[in-house]
Amino acid sequence: MRVRSECDREIFRLAVPALGALIAEPVYVLSDTAIVGHLGTPQLAGLAVAAAILVTGYSVFIFLAYGTTASVARLFGAGDQREATHQAVQGGWLAVSVPVTVAGLVLAGPLVRLFGASGAAAGYAETYLRISALGVPAVLVTYAAVGWLRGRQDTKTPLLVAVVSAAVNLVLEIVLILGLGYGVGASAASTVLVQWAAVAVYLAGLGRQAVLLQVGLRPLGRAVGRLARVGLDLLVRTVALRLALAAATAVAARLGPAQVGAHQIAFELWNTLALALDAIAIAAQALVGRLLGADNAAGARAATRRMVELGLVFGVAVGLALLALRDVLPHAFTDDSQVVQLAAFVLLFAAVLQPVNAVVFVLDGVLMGAGDMRYLAVSMVVSAALFLVLAGILVATGAGLGWLWTAIGVLMLARLATLAARLRTDAWLVTGAIR
Repeated sequence: MRVRSECDREIFRLAVPALGALIAEPVYVLSDTAIVGHLGTPQLAGLAVAAAILVTGYSVFIFLAYGTTASVARLFGAGDQREATHQAVQGGWLAVSVPVTVAGLVLAGPLVRLFGASGAAAGYAETYLRISALGVPAVLVTYAAVGWLRGRQDTKTPLLVAVVSAAVNLVLEIVLILGLGYGVGASAASTVLVQWAAVAVYLAGLGRQAVLLQVGLRPLGRAVGRLARVGLDLLVRTVALRLALAAATAVAARLGPAQVGAHQIAFELWNTLALALDAIAIAAQALVGRLLGADNAAGARAATRRMVELGLVFGVAVGLALLALRDVLPHAFTDDSQVVQLAAFVLLFAAVLQPVNAVVFVLDGVLMGAGDMRYLAVSMVVSAALFLVLAGILVATGAGLGWLWTAIGVLMLARLATLAARLRTDAWLVTGAIR
């Protein structure tokens, strides 16, 4: 009993602050959705498409956080903090080397049309996307810095920065849009300003640690290249996942403004709750990585079993809460009665999926912490391919939102099956630091 209590304390020490940070992060988009939704349905539909494109773009590079967490946690467990900080610095340089902003500015129009937006909604989506592209470098560097902190078993600092950032963003949105009467562009601009302020805080902390440990701050081509190669598998995994979720929005967009607006509301709530459930997965990345780095394979397996149990309980609780509130929540985002009715219907599917999401995210985090990126990539490609086949069938048959969310459920069940199969083996239990 004492061993389980110690394990639980360690899990909650990492997971509770991570929960707060993960909830605060999507508040950026939720704030935009709630405020822009009251401007009108075309504006909400435009935001839905732009947000899907942005989240897809951001998530392609989430390996900067997850990959850094895994490698730093192993080095932390092995007692090599200097090399851990060195990897974080080089990860930051890798982040700024990606020309995503230029791509966003140049390709905003084609991307919006690719995602199925048309008419007034397309114009709003393009405006939001072009302005938001200016904040992409800040987001990517933040990923690397947050991964470094999580790997060092510090989830409190990201919580503080995320909460303050979300609060400031909300105030700016209220002043600019509801107070001064600006439109969709002001919503994007306020978020960009906050993103750059947040990354400045992270860089200051990383810089102090680097100076303390005498770690060089200049980019090293070989080190950056090595990190890029290490992150390739995780990149493939993330691209496959985001492609599947982006396809879901594209399918909804082709059903009409009300349908995509309802999908946006349900998906953002689903995504916010999914990230909340991901708190234990963040703890899994840091804790499993540290235990394996310290050559404690038995401890890593025991911690995994306990985190799956806790994740399932949390997922059931969240699902029941969403089920109880599904008729109320849509009113916070829109005054359109058709959108409200459709969103309440779709939230039924989202609620049922929460326990599945919880276990999937925990298992995902465990394998990331173990550095088992190749398997994560292959299993995600298989699951995403299944969903894309279903999405093609939905487009061809003109099926509605209910069938779309049924397909999303199939995607999550496929992920659960493939991840659980891996955890039953010992192939992921590789010990020692990975440099």
